[in-house]
Amino acid sequence: MASRWQRVRSWLTDEPGTADLSRLEPVVARAGDLATGLAGVADGGLAARLDDLPADFADSDAGLAEFLAVLREFAERSVGLRPFDVQLRAAAAMLRGTSVELATGEGKTLVGAIAAVGLVRAGRRVHVLSANDYLAERDAGWMGPLLTAAGASVGWVASRRPHADRVEAYRADVVYVPVSEAGFDLLRDRVRFDVADLVGIRPDAAILDEADAVLLDEARVPLVLAGEAAAAGGGDRELAEFATSLAEGVHFEVDADRRAVHLTEAGLQAVELWRPGVDLFGADHELLTRVNVALHAEVLLTRDVDYVIADGRVRLVSASRGRVEALQRWPEGLQEAVEAKEALSPSASVEVLDQLLVRDLVGLYSSVVGMSATLVPAAEELVELYDLRCGPLPPNRPCIRIDDPDRLFETTADRDAAAVAYVADVHDAGQPVLVATQSIAESERFAGLLTDRGLAPVVLNAKNDAEEAGIIALAGTVGRITVSTQMAGRGTDIRLGEGAAALGGLSIVGLARFPSARLDGQLRGRAGRQGDPGRSVFFTSLGDDLVTEHLPDHRLPVRVLDDGTVTDRRLQDIVDRAQRMSDEQQRKLRDLSRRYGSLPALQRSELLELRDAVLSGDRGVAELARRIPDRLETLRRQVSEAELGQAARTAVLSSLDRRWSEHLAYGLELREGIHLRALARLEPLAEYNRLLVASSRTLAEDALDEAAGLVADAEVVGDRLELDETGVYRPGATWTYMVTDDHFGSEWSRIGRFIAREVLGRA
Repeated sequence: MASRWQRVRSWLTDEPGTADLSRLEPVVARAGDLATGLAGVADGGLAARLDDLPADFADSDAGLAEFLAVLREFAERSVGLRPFDVQLRAAAAMLRGTSVELATGEGKTLVGAIAAVGLVRAGRRVHVLSANDYLAERDAGWMGPLLTAAGASVGWVASRRPHADRVEAYRADVVYVPVSEAGFDLLRDRVRFDVADLVGIRPDAAILDEADAVLLDEARVPLVLAGEAAAAGGGDRELAEFATSLAEGVHFEVDADRRAVHLTEAGLQAVELWRPGVDLFGADHELLTRVNVALHAEVLLTRDVDYVIADGRVRLVSASRGRVEALQRWPEGLQEAVEAKEALSPSASVEVLDQLLVRDLVGLYSSVVGMSATLVPAAEELVELYDLRCGPLPPNRPCIRIDDPDRLFETTADRDAAAVAYVADVHDAGQPVLVATQSIAESERFAGLLTDRGLAPVVLNAKNDAEEAGIIALAGTVGRITVSTQMAGRGTDIRLGEGAAALGGLSIVGLARFPSARLDGQLRGRAGRQGDPGRSVFFTSLGDDLVTEHLPDHRLPVRVLDDGTVTDRRLQDIVDRAQRMSDEQQRKLRDLSRRYGSLPALQRSELLELRDAVLSGDRGVAELARRIPDRLETLRRQVSEAELGQAARTAVLSSLDRRWSEHLAYGLELREGIHLRALARLEPLAEYNRLLVASSRTLAEDALDEAAGLVADAEVVGDRLELDETGVYRPGATWTYMVTDDHFGSEWSRIGRFIAREVLGRA
């Protein structure tokens, strides 16, 4: 029985932060009994049953059972899907505030729709936060008939939708929207000058699809609103050429985790020879920074791994999704350095107006629940960071997929040769194969090896992700070989084609383990859905990035067979250990990001309270009246009250926005160098917070004083107060992008580099 399965799993694993969902079984059983009597009830009668439920129906077992029974019937009539018991249990858990782990293929889209209806019935406005545009549009269209039948309006938002469509979408009871687009809409509303221009996004209740990816893997991703400035200069081209002349191990060294690079003494001398007379640690310190950035672009960022070139522009590849992110950009000059490296025309420089971490976006919702196939491994951290509890649910049908032990080899070449032979054997039997790689370059290289073997793989990576749904839809057909990057295909089920089940179902081949065990689990879950047969196996090696980055000095003798298979038992768990270290490193980075991001988020929240009061009321005029009362009285005799109010609003809002942009830039610069405070025995985070507080202490008052000066200096022309000539802050065309955090290593790794260079290197 499922309840026994739950108790056994909880007893065996004792995962902190998990909840026992077996108590919901009687509720779902009662819903099943009630549903048998609803088959002959007309749609209007079903709607009336929902209307009779109180707003707090989910708090009682009887009310929750009634709701689930009606929604089961509505779902079958409207979208042709009759929810399984496990889906009803999942929806019930979410309506009581618990997130759920459901295996891939268990129908999370329907679960989310049922939970959304329940939240709407409780008086909530619901955002179903998805991973991308495709899923937002697909799920809104797919689940729309169910939501409408149950009395809830539905809308959807995607990056290409115009402003007017977004305004209309956010008026709906349930809005399907990508996480990034919800954040960008919120950021754009934060810099509006007129209430009528607001898109109207109102965070209330959120349902997160792939919740662990959003809350953990993407939690540190800043969503940025920027004002476009002039194109950057072309000086970085020379820096890029100079960077290529430097040799690793001679002029620079790379950290073991391949996250940071730094010049050696010989490298510093090379810079001084290249630019005679420079003072790298004095007046010309910016040149040293630019050289380091150029070196980072040259050494640590690889084309078709970290980025692709499309339409003459650098397009970043999301590390968490494996997809091209058209709106993603590197910070701190790194974008321009990569463009110079690739000999591309420099893109426009930007002035950051505001930014929002995905973590802080989620925190704006008053209630959050989520779904994923890999929540429980992250349960402890989810409770610590978000106070979000989750519980596992068994599959509707027992999983019969076979998960083979990893196959460990000495080198990546040995690993690949064995993987190619394995794929060929499986293919000869007609079984469909899905090979998962970790980069675009890796997917294309391995596909080339298969082609050389006489096979015909189909490649799915960030270069053709527009064809993703179609490729994934055919990945389960007999004889099909699909080579994919790590996250491609997420959100789309792989259904077995005719005859594939009899051949053993889908065979999953992982080419190296992923940085997180959760990603391994997501990959395995592509096979074996709804009781289908399937198989999974990972081919790993001592040369995999995961091992070389986290356990480069294992120093054990390697005993191998002729094909490179590692036979030494002491090395059998090396990949597991490296993966645990990777997981822990990412966890520490998330915690560091949270601690450094808390104060700026609080400061922005306080400033937004003032900004909102100015935007939607007469606070602007009131503030100016305290500063320039005589000038204001004079202006009242020259222009209308409405014109004066508009001018005051424009002046105050523009000054607040300018001051925040400057404060944000200061905070980013401060964080980049705050690690040096440790050399003076100061705690970097405490110093960062102290300096940031000092910088913001008079921020609002300074902005209001500036606004008063703008209005005082403005001339009256006709019946208007002209502000444009006074220096009012009006940034160029705004646009949005995402940045990848922590490209230059942790504060402690930078401290180490500084000490090695300055203290030891010059001793």
